[in-house]
Amino acid sequence: MSITSQSELLGIQKVSEAVGITLKKMRAYAQPGMPTAELDEYGGSLLKEMGAKSAPKLTYGFPGWTCISVNQEVAHGIPSTKKILREGDLVNIDVSAELDGFWADNGGSFVLGPDLHQHAPLVEASQRILHKAISRIRSGVRIADIGRVIETEAKKSGFRVIKNLAGHGVGRSLHEAPHEILNCYDSHNRDRFKKNSVVAVETFIATHSTLAREQKDGWTLKGNRGGFVAQHEHTIVVTDGEAMIMTEANEIWN
Repeated sequence: MSITSQSELLGIQKVSEAVGITLKKMRAYAQPGMPTAELDEYGGSLLKEMGAKSAPKLTYGFPGWTCISVNQEVAHGIPSTKKILREGDLVNIDVSAELDGFWADNGGSFVLGPDLHQHAPLVEASQRILHKAISRIRSGVRIADIGRVIETEAKKSGFRVIKNLAGHGVGRSLHEAPHEILNCYDSHNRDRFKKNSVVAVETFIATHSTLAREQKDGWTLKGNRGGFVAQHEHTIVVTDGEAMIMTEANEIWN
């Protein structure tokens, strides 16, 4: 969507704060030995307390309030009583929601407890690359050029990107135009970021894989070459200068 009034900006700020706070609190709540279903129920209760509705459940009938992906799962992991969190796991939580007709999306990967499996460099690269990408976004910048930044920075860090997952427009629904803010350069994409538009920008930084493949459950995505993937995501409003980060309450850069 494109922000056309102060009331719309406030609407985006309110839902963005809800998903940001939920993500932050879920990250703090996660503990070794906890089923991901318990973590998801906690996230669902937080959204409900703030009057927000789970976007993936509302839009797609997703079997969870949030997406929780663990280790080799790239995205869209289904919360489960059988999936138990362990020390050293690479965990990704993606929280998106609707509130009063406005929608926002955010996510972040983190290592649970001690970094037993040396995932920290991957997580830190994803955080850093998202920060650099967002710092380059302003009205008139080609979307493809931001994909180039993400891909180039990933390679500099010794990593790859998932090329078939992307950021997207958001605001009045979960996915809007622009539909593909890719993590790589697409020479065919001539679209540019527009002032006052609301977009969810996300990184998918990988150790081995370059594509995400849907699994038999119809939701979970895993990499085509195995390995691990870290994702970080903010909902922002594009301006003529520095972007307005709506989901800063998630503290994914802290």
